[in-house]
Amino acid sequence: MSSEIKTSATKEEAKSMLVPRLRFPEFRGVEGWVPESMSKLYSFKRSNSLSRDKLNYVAGSVKNIHYGDIHTKFSAHFDITQEFVPFINESEGGIVIEENLCAEGDIIFADASEDLADIGKCIEIVRLNEECVVSGLHTILARPMAERIALGFGGHLFKSRWVRSQIQKEAQGAKVLGISPTRLRNLRLPLPNDKAEQQKVADCLSSLDELIAAQARKVEALKTHKKWLMQQIFPCEGESQPSLRFPEFRGSRPWASDSLGKLFETTSGGTPSRSNSEYWGGGIPWVTTTHVNFGVITEADEFISESGLNKSSAKIFPCGTVLIAMYGQGKTRGQVALLGIEATTNQACAAILPAKKIDPLFVFFNLSGRYEELRRMSNSGGQENLSQGLIREISFSYPSDEAEQQRIVSCLQSLDNLITAATQELENLKTHKKGLMQQLFPSVEALEA
Repeated sequence: MSSEIKTSATKEEAKSMLVPRLRFPEFRGVEGWVPESMSKLYSFKRSNSLSRDKLNYVAGSVKNIHYGDIHTKFSAHFDITQEFVPFINESEGGIVIEENLCAEGDIIFADASEDLADIGKCIEIVRLNEECVVSGLHTILARPMAERIALGFGGHLFKSRWVRSQIQKEAQGAKVLGISPTRLRNLRLPLPNDKAEQQKVADCLSSLDELIAAQARKVEALKTHKKWLMQQIFPCEGESQPSLRFPEFRGSRPWASDSLGKLFETTSGGTPSRSNSEYWGGGIPWVTTTHVNFGVITEADEFISESGLNKSSAKIFPCGTVLIAMYGQGKTRGQVALLGIEATTNQACAAILPAKKIDPLFVFFNLSGRYEELRRMSNSGGQENLSQGLIREISFSYPSDEAEQQRIVSCLQSLDNLITAATQELENLKTHKKGLMQQLFPSVEALEA
């Protein structure tokens, strides 16, 4: 009888264990991971309640991690020697006590988000360098208990699909979602009993994070270099000549300069009536400001018919037309794009049609580098907009020698190719990490089984 009971218990125990699809060789064949209640693994500490406007980047004795720092961070970890966060003056709040200071191994959660995919995002404190740090407004501070979790493992654990899916289910709210310590205590955390396995997983994923961070820095360095270069090879605002010319064109005649309205034909598009289905679903691409984002437009999401074209102010613009977003939400206004296809646009797009002896790509790159200038030109009022009149008044300088135009275009295209390749490599690394995370941690299907 006792033998039967022992066998039954062993089966139940085995059922509760989980085995990731991928384990390091030295841990294959050992017991599986066990899902444990977060309430047994983490306690919760008080967070700092001061808002962002009460913080400063100049001086203080205690630093503050804000929920925004968590939402914008890709890595699973926080290293005070690598992060730039503001100070909080202890005298302002009177709530900074030693017990509530962050410790290495702590997890800091963002407690609110409008996006379900972001709710409960977190970071693990892995290096404090003996500095005093608190978690700030709209954060939750969780501290590991009983030294069950290896330093560096928790940050990756809470980014795993297994745990993220539980956090999303525990979130509450309508427009703004929230998560609380009470709800987080309901989480079941899959954990290998051997801290050596935890450390191996953490080291593997952390090394990949370092590669991702290095690649991200490379992308930003290339973008910064391009921005600097464009400021040199195109005239600065208020000037008609560039500060840098390629060696073979130094000594050539100065660039010509005039207003866009005198150099190019400019116009805008139109929108056929949405209430007439005959105007839509045809074969003519129709572009909106959503597509105007500093690139070459080669496809559209919507299409209008010949009838829609003829019964509205929409016009077919040729390939090589430069578009400027005249208005739009957020950052849209002032953005530039180049049509790589024949297409119509809505009325929010200003169209600068191709002109003889001026390369359309030269026009595109020139105006792309003047984003802030274009936004400053916008009309003041309830909603700042550009207009056809303002666009036609924009001063535009260019070299009369088309070979110099093409030399500038070729240089910037080569740099864009480097940025595209580096960005793709960054995305490949992120995709690789996502796939590796799914292999190194138990699957969501195992959770639901």
